[in-house]
Amino acid sequence: MPIIIPANSAASGGYEVANSLRFNTASSDYLTRAASAFGTSTNKKKCTISFWIKRSTIAVQQAVMGVETTPAGGANEARIVLKSDDTLEFYDYQSGYKFRYITTRTFRDPSAWYHVVLAVDTTHPTGSARVNIYINGVQETSFSTSTDPAQNLDTFLNSGNYVQIGRQSTGNSYLGSYLTEYAFIDGSTLAQTDFGEFDEDSAIWKPKAVSGLAFGTNGFYLDFEDSSALGNDAAGSNNFSLNNLTALDQSTDTCTNNFATMNALAKSLSNVVLSNGNLICRNDDGANGNVLGTIALVNGKYYWETYKYGGGNTGLGVTLASVDGSNHTAIHASRVQYYQDGYIYQNGFGLSDINTGVTYGDTDIIGVSVDSVNGTIKFYKNGSLVNNSSQTNSAFTYAQNELIPFWFFSNGGEWRTNFGSPPFAISSGNADANDFGNFEYAVPSGYFALCTKNVSEANS
Repeated sequence: MPIIIPANSAASGGYEVANSLRFNTASSDYLTRAASAFGTSTNKKKCTISFWIKRSTIAVQQAVMGVETTPAGGANEARIVLKSDDTLEFYDYQSGYKFRYITTRTFRDPSAWYHVVLAVDTTHPTGSARVNIYINGVQETSFSTSTDPAQNLDTFLNSGNYVQIGRQSTGNSYLGSYLTEYAFIDGSTLAQTDFGEFDEDSAIWKPKAVSGLAFGTNGFYLDFEDSSALGNDAAGSNNFSLNNLTALDQSTDTCTNNFATMNALAKSLSNVVLSNGNLICRNDDGANGNVLGTIALVNGKYYWETYKYGGGNTGLGVTLASVDGSNHTAIHASRVQYYQDGYIYQNGFGLSDINTGVTYGDTDIIGVSVDSVNGTIKFYKNGSLVNNSSQTNSAFTYAQNELIPFWFFSNGGEWRTNFGSPPFAISSGNADANDFGNFEYAVPSGYFALCTKNVSEANS
């Protein structure tokens, strides 16, 4: 279902996270640090891992983090894995499982940021208290598999061996998610409240600054803020090497300002493929395909841009937020869509279709602005407002108050969408009036990027 204000994104005040790193399964993105680069672990019996993650690829096994003997794997390993059923697995394997936990519940909302804390203390006298998992500040207690470690176990997790973030050597399981605030604490078992807190107004779990924490010899903190050195340890010198990741993968979509994306749970056809943080969609099938966005357009003025690529038959615009994203007929029964032939189709709104006379094709950037208060929608081609001789501009009134972005394509069509954190290179940078977003063309006056800070402000 579409999200009006995604979780973990409307908390007020406090620590602001500037950037995340966008991992793309299709391009095999990951970070590495060699075993030879680490020192002797502060304490192999104790460690804590904390990170924020927003999922893109779902229903496919993906490694968040792996500790291995060599880049090719080995007899011993420790991993954090998102399994193909979207549960979370955390284990330490040394000639057998030393500990292993698989959650009962799933984590498959591509519109939400999750905060994960994994706290290990094998010195604890109670077996069930030696590994604790917290999601958004709440301890996870339901597991389909739960194997506790022996007391005083030296974990492989904190052994100082080869570390990969975003990849599992065995099977090459690559991560498809946004990651930020990735912290590894060597030698200490910390509480979830050392990394986050509940907002006193909204009760939403939000991040805290970790600058005052002691990270230990092999600890590290990745905030992904330096675009020229995305793998650098912001707390010390335990830096990581980049593999297939560039400055273009740095994103302002974070756990304190959540941007819209395409919705992996609201699309038609199994062969409508999303990639690059769910900002690129493609359909190589002759059948009609659609995908919706993750944030509905309510009580505000919003703007986004989409780059046309890959041929095919394509259109984009808005439909009802209540529509089933897998149902092509339902979407097109209530839509305002600018199609590549130059027509603006207005099904279900009691309005006639418009022949603008302005077609578009590959490499064109189509801008969309929606005023959900006054009921107008405008389309732009490469920064210029689309119009024709029968009207002064392409603005028109619609009868609904709650719309959501959607994209249509078939026969090879592809859209690359920029809600403010572009998946493609742009030649100029233009933010909205709140200084959010990075667009190719100037944001129309009074319009804003589709992110939770802007949505929250419009609805306050």
